[in-house]
Formats: sequence, structure tokens, C-alpha cells
Amino acid sequence: MTTITYLSKKHEKLNIEKSFLEGKRNLTSKEITILEKNRNYCENWNNVYVSDGKDCFDAELIRDSRFEGFVIIGRLVYAKLKYHDLELDTGIVNSFIRDSIIGDDNVILNVSYMDNYHTGNMVMLFNIQEISCIKSSRFGNGVNRKDISEDTRVWIGIRNENDGRAVLANETMIPADAYIWSKYRDDSVLMHRFLELTDNVCKDKLVSYGSIGNNVVIKNTTLIKDAKIGDCSYIKGAFKLKNLTILSSEDEPSQTGEGVELVNGIMGYGSRVFYQAVGIRFVLGRNCQLKYGARLINSILGDNSTVSCCELLNNLIFPFHEQHHNSSFLIATMVMGQSNIAAGATIGSNHNSRSPDGEIIAGRGFWPGLCSDFKHNSHFASFTLASKGSYQHELDVQYPFALLLPGDTANSPVHIIPAWWFMYDMFAIVRNNYKFKKRDKRVVKIQNIETSPFAPDTMQETLKAVKKIIELTAANLSQLDASYVNENDSPDSLRQSAKDFLHNTKNEKFTLFDVQSQKKHGAIIYKPLKAYKVYRQVLKYFAVKTLMEFCHRNSFVALEEIILSEINLLPLYTEWVNVGGQVMPKKKLEELISLIKEKKINDWEQVHAFYNEVQNNYDDYKARYSVEILEQLYSRSIKEFDNEIYSDIVDDVSNMSELMYNSSVESREKDFTDYYRCMPYDSKEEMTAVLGSVKDNDFLKELERDTKNFKKDLKILFKGLTL
Repeated sequence: MTTITYLSKKHEKLNIEKSFLEGKRNLTSKEITILEKNRNYCENWNNVYVSDGKDCFDAELIRDSRFEGFVIIGRLVYAKLKYHDLELDTGIVNSFIRDSIIGDDNVILNVSYMDNYHTGNMVMLFNIQEISCIKSSRFGNGVNRKDISEDTRVWIGIRNENDGRAVLANETMIPADAYIWSKYRDDSVLMHRFLELTDNVCKDKLVSYGSIGNNVVIKNTTLIKDAKIGDCSYIKGAFKLKNLTILSSEDEPSQTGEGVELVNGIMGYGSRVFYQAVGIRFVLGRNCQLKYGARLINSILGDNSTVSCCELLNNLIFPFHEQHHNSSFLIATMVMGQSNIAAGATIGSNHNSRSPDGEIIAGRGFWPGLCSDFKHNSHFASFTLASKGSYQHELDVQYPFALLLPGDTANSPVHIIPAWWFMYDMFAIVRNNYKFKKRDKRVVKIQNIETSPFAPDTMQETLKAVKKIIELTAANLSQLDASYVNENDSPDSLRQSAKDFLHNTKNEKFTLFDVQSQKKHGAIIYKPLKAYKVYRQVLKYFAVKTLMEFCHRNSFVALEEIILSEINLLPLYTEWVNVGGQVMPKKKLEELISLIKEKKINDWEQVHAFYNEVQNNYDDYKARYSVEILEQLYSRSIKEFDNEIYSDIVDDVSNMSELMYNSSVESREKDFTDYYRCMPYDSKEEMTAVLGSVKDNDFLKELERDTKNFKKDLKILFKGLTL
């Protein structure tokens, strides 16, 4: 309730921090006379300070305003500030200001209430109802301040609605940080250290006043409370900005627009939030967009993501996420980037009288189709395309690049086509690698992001899928071809027989049944033979491309025995994890955790330095892993490879390279030849005017050039290793 304290009028001079008064002076009696003539009021003008430079303060530029506490005003001379179509005279007009410091050449016009704020230079504040700050604000950071209860920290409940994986935000946080914090919940020592890391990174950045950087424009805004606003920010028509840090710079300016409500969060550099969007307990990455009524609550959204018209609750989302449609819903998930959530997709928890503790984990490239919905808990391998439909049971899709379809009835197996992208939509999967690189508009790239479909994390999944197909084939081999089965077969010999069958059979019509892919009713695996062969080609392509890049990077013309020996001396990592968008060896992540627990890493910036160190060696780690993949595919050491094996590798990789280009061209050409695609146009000329032509496609031009260079290099890559 409202309280009242009766005070006697005293003209005491306030104690003000000396650093605030450098280059400042008290008002002259003449200036006070001018101020009062212009209908300004202050209980004690001795607490108002202005710039001490010659001709740096013009009292005539302050009108119809009230000052309380201390007020420090920088250079104020007649000038005009202009931003787009807004042009205003410098000065302070029709405003109330308390305990604030005003920078040089500011416009403060119709600011009804301003308390405990510091502004930078060339700032425009126009039509603001309230801008204020309490002395204990944390500006969206989860740091604890002295003399404040630990219970007041603002946690972000990502991945789990029960806050079992909640993390604390700080203005340096990236999805990689949130991933490791939310993942290792059983390590109490690590959890305590994360609190210390957060306090360490923030302790020197928290001040007792709100701040507005240089060249900031704020207009027609209702409430700004406990906010830190970076340089070159543009805010127009916002409704509520509270306990917030807006990171912004000249190179990466941030923008906040009409009707926006942002509470308890961090907004990343270069991000834009418009049109009634809401963010509550959130971290918004660099170069992100939140617009058209989108709601981001208890969630962390990675760099280069766009969310509009939808609702996201309790999520950890890695970079390059797209979700644009009004009826889509995402809750209690970890989506590992390069994802696209279609209209009507409802990925949310149905509690069914149980605790709301379910989670969904989706690998890179997750793409659920129109009006699809899923049951918690579910897991999807990388680049899973889920067809439209209601999936009635929990799923564990372990086949990357797969097409998932619902069963014929609610209680029937789902349908999975492994490696579907490479069989039927090569254009889309190949284009992925190109488009994301071009969409990365970050100037400063703190989060390392892997965007290629051919990367250690996806190849790790592909290897597992190959082994899965072999195991399922072995289990059904007696029905598929009894000639490959003997009574006394050991599990190992049976698996070898299954591999022989997959290599030799011409029967492409058989299916397999995978009981693990769906709870209760399993999944029918279609085209397993083709998938097996395509997966092996994909693995070879990755390995060869990586080794080719290793040669280029080290100025080698081709591989030789001595170069292979050098590669084999590199550390071998066979387990990989996607850490917030950065793919790294699992052992390196474990090393990081040990360093944190041992107090050899003591703040999040040091954590980021470790990420960068791993990234610097990433290409070498991949090269060693590539040799390991080839050795697994041929079940022998690379030292034992002969001409026949190298010839087989070159043939498969060459075919894959050609297939990627030719299929991409064919896929695009269909857009110009298919009857139904052509229907909207009366002539070919009209169609060309609207769509352009295949020849004009920049991606296909680039792909053609890259394919030619790749095949040229492929011809000589193994020359030094063959007789």
C-alpha cells in the first residue's frame, strides 16, 4: 500500500560521488534566474550541476521541468538531433528528473518521470511515461547482490517445466553455457561452481543506477525500469522493459518496437523485438528476431534465430531456429539448431495428471511438418523431417536425415525412411550448409556454430544408424535369406552375415521392424538396404572431404604415408556432443568440467576461451576421426588399404558428389517444369519474371563450382597412397 512521510523543507547539499562531478560546476545565479523564468522548479538548485566548459551550457534550453535530488547535466547547447524522420532540438523540456546524470547533447522531451538513470551522449528521450531504477537492480542478470536474499535470483527454467534444469542468465551467456549447466544436474559441486562463475562475471558490471548508452533513441514508450540499454539502441512504442539488459553497439545495433514487453532477461547484440512480442525470463542471442506477438518465456534462444506469432515456453534452443506461424507451440524442449517448426506444430506437454517434467530432445535440422504433435519424452536424430500427423506415443528416432510418418492408426507402428534427404530431397540438405553461412549476420561471433550436415555429430549418428540396420537385419536374416544363417552362428558372425547380405542382395523391397523407435508399437523401417548404402556413402564423403581440407590447410597436394602418420598422431575422439551449436569431443567437454570444478576456470569468459581453444583444433580432430571412420567402414587399419579400397572410396565419393549436384539441379528444375508449379503463370516469360531461372540460382552456381573443384582434388587425393 502507499505510505507517506512528512518532511520539512531543507536546502541541504547532497553528497555526490566525486567522479560524477569531474568537469562539472554549480549553476550561476543568472542561470538559476533563467531556469525559474522558464517555469522550471528545484527545491535546491545547489544540487544541480552542469558542464564546466566554455559556452557548454545554455539554460534557455531547459523549460517546464522539475528536478529533485541531484542532477548532473553534460554539454547542452543549441543543436538538432535527427534519427530517421525524428528531428528534435537538444534540451530538457516538460520532464521530471531525479538523481540522474545527463550526457552531452541530449534531448529529453516529455519524460514524465526519470529517476536514478545515467545517459550517454547524443541521446533522444521523447514521450516516455516512466524511466527509473532501484539501487539493487541486476538488469536481468541472475547474479546475487550483497544484502539481498538468495531467493530473489531470477532463474530461467529451460527444458523442464519443473525448473529441474533452471539456469541463471548473465549478459555473456550463450547456449553452450546453458547446455552444460542444464545437463549435469547430478554434479552438485559443478552446480555450485556455476553460481560462482555467474557472480564472478557480473560482479564488476553491476551498478546502482540504470544506464542508457551513446546514440540511443527512445520514443513513445510506457515503462523502462531497471534496464541497461547499450549504445545505438532504438526503442519505439515499447510497453514494458523491466530488469533487462539490451546489448547493442554501433556495429550491432538492437531495436525494440511497438507494444513489446521484456521482463527479466538479456537481449543480444543486433537483435530486434517488435509488434507486441513478449519475453519473460529469457536470453535472446545475437542477431535474433522476436516479433508479431511471439512469446518467449523461460527460454534461451540461440543466435541467428527468428520467432514470430507463436509461443515458446521452457526451451533451450540452439542457433538458427525458425518458427514463424501463429498456431505453433514449443514447450519443454532442447532443439539443437538449424530447426524449422511448421504452422500448427504443437510440441508441448500433456501432463495427464502427472508432474509436468517431460522433455523432448531434437538434433540439428529438426523439421516437424504442418499440424504435427508429439508426446513427451521423445528424441529425434539430426535432420529428422516429421510428416504431418499426431504421434500418439513416445518416439526415439535414431536415424539421421530420416523421414518420419505417423502410423496407419493410433496404435500401429510409425514409418521411418532413413537417409530420406539424400534419397529424395538432396537440394534441401545440400543447400543447408550454404544458406546458414549466409544468414549469419553476427559481427562478433562468440558462439561457435557448426552448420554443415557433414560434421562429427551427424556422422556419429550415421555410424550408429548403420550398426542399427545391421543388427535389425541380423535379427531377421533367417526370414530375409536363410542361406546366410547357420545354426551355430555367434552374434558377431551373424552380424557379419547380415553385412554380407546387405552388400550382396538385390532385394530392395524388404522392410525391418525397430521396436525401440516408438513406445509400444515400434516402427517399420523402409528401404533399409538403400539407406545402408547411402549412409556409407555419406560417411565416406565426410571423411574424404575432411582429409582433403586437411591437405589444403597444411599446403599438401595429396595424402601420403607420412601425412597419414601425422594425422594418426593427433588425438582420436570418437564421441561428440553438440554444445549449444558447437560440435566438440565429449572428452574435451569433460575436461572443461574438471577445470571448472578444480577452480582453474573461474568465470564464463574463461569458459568461452576454452570453447575457442577447442574450436581452433576442431579441424584436426575431424581429420583424425575421418581416418577412424574409414577404418570402421572397411574393418581394417588404413595402413592395410589397397588400390581396390581406395578405388572404391573414390567411386563412392565421386558418385555422392555428382548426386548432390545433379539432384539439386533436378529438384530445382522441377519447379519450372511441373504442371502444377507452372499453373499460376500464363507464360514462361511471366514465370521467369517471378521466379527467375535455374541458371540464375546463386546457390546452384556456387555448388557447381565447388563440385568441379572437389572432383578435381579427389582425383589426386590418394595418388600418393596407391601403387
